[in-house]
Amino acid sequence: MNRPSTPTAPACDLLIVGAGPAGLAAALAAAPSGARIVLLDDNAAPGGQIWRDGPGVPLPQAALRQREALARHANVQLRCGTRVAGLAHRTERVPGLHALLLEDATGGWVQQARQVILCTGARELLLPFPGWTLPGVTGAGGLQALIKGGLPVAGQRIVVAGSGPLLLAAARTARDAGAQVVAVAEQAPWRALVPFGASLVRWPAKAVQALALLPATYRAGTHVARAQGGGGARGQLQSVTLRTQDRERDIACDRLACGFGLVPNTELGQMLGGSLNARHGLRVDAQQRLHGVPGVMAAGECTGFGGSERSRAEGAMAGFLAVGDTAAARALEPERARWQAFADALHQHFALQPALGRLAEPDTLVCRCEDVPHAALVERSGWIDAKLHTRCGMGPCQGRICGAATRHLLGWTPAPAHHLLAPTRIGTLAGLGDGGPPPAQG
Repeated sequence: MNRPSTPTAPACDLLIVGAGPAGLAAALAAAPSGARIVLLDDNAAPGGQIWRDGPGVPLPQAALRQREALARHANVQLRCGTRVAGLAHRTERVPGLHALLLEDATGGWVQQARQVILCTGARELLLPFPGWTLPGVTGAGGLQALIKGGLPVAGQRIVVAGSGPLLLAAARTARDAGAQVVAVAEQAPWRALVPFGASLVRWPAKAVQALALLPATYRAGTHVARAQGGGGARGQLQSVTLRTQDRERDIACDRLACGFGLVPNTELGQMLGGSLNARHGLRVDAQQRLHGVPGVMAAGECTGFGGSERSRAEGAMAGFLAVGDTAAARALEPERARWQAFADALHQHFALQPALGRLAEPDTLVCRCEDVPHAALVERSGWIDAKLHTRCGMGPCQGRICGAATRHLLGWTPAPAHHLLAPTRIGTLAGLGDGGPPPAQG
């Protein structure tokens, strides 16, 4: 019995996956060529996490200008609320074209493209500690997204902890929404942060930004040890214990926003045949081409965390190169190098301290989807062994949270997906969509 054919959209010249700073820059660089471009993102609007809008925040002018510029190009089809479910079935692939299975709220379809630029961004690294599953505990970027989406936090006491510049941005967002940020705990010690601050003379705008965001409650060399809730193990968060060297102090709070940096979203790139670099991002060459995968490029945080400026430079270079404008791409090489140096400084000075790998206790959940505690994982020999015996990584997030955590805690390398990136509707997989892709937004 033949499987029904999944609806197929007209082939495009360039498919850009992700409409954050890198994806927007890639689309705007390639658009003047007249190429048929499809730009998709799983969020409701373009901008990625850094330019996420909502009732709780106004968009910056830079984001508004990019949206307006994008709308002026009729050859760019913007598809928000759309995700890549996985690779298209072999029967739906055409020689010389890449074919991805896409899905939105109404159905699924196959998108074929001559070239693909992956701008899939990054997600937060969440490391388990006692109490990290309590109501009221989120990622630092997660709290930002919730506030931008309208979460009321006025008058609430908030602790922000973890590592990296995202802590300052999250604290600022919370303060602007009326919250009381009672502590910002940065795990990196002052001996690492002072040289980093001195190096910002090379990026003066970043120095000004850091000074504007730095709160009086900022503490370096400090990390979360545990979180306490009322009414048992699943009660609402009531306090957080912060540790500085061998000293601890409890802070009463209503929310804890805790993130330990960013993890590149490499799953799609690996599924297409790409490999990883030393910083667990997608490995690309000087032309942003995915190593060993013809016709596929990658730009932005999926190649390694480095900030929105680096993402825009890489995205624009990839967009120019995709349409053959090598001169314009080459002109951006100094800009890319400048912000790559900033990324290198971030990695050096905000390196995670070894103590963070020892926070989890035997009963601390590592895989929240499948309720797998730390004690069950230390007996296993690796990621596949853990999946087979504990179901770690087999829940709705498909190992995106616990996989990155076990890499830091246990030194494991999670295996990439082979066919699907996330749980997908039966109708999409069976080719029983409602007749084809929905109308594009631009």
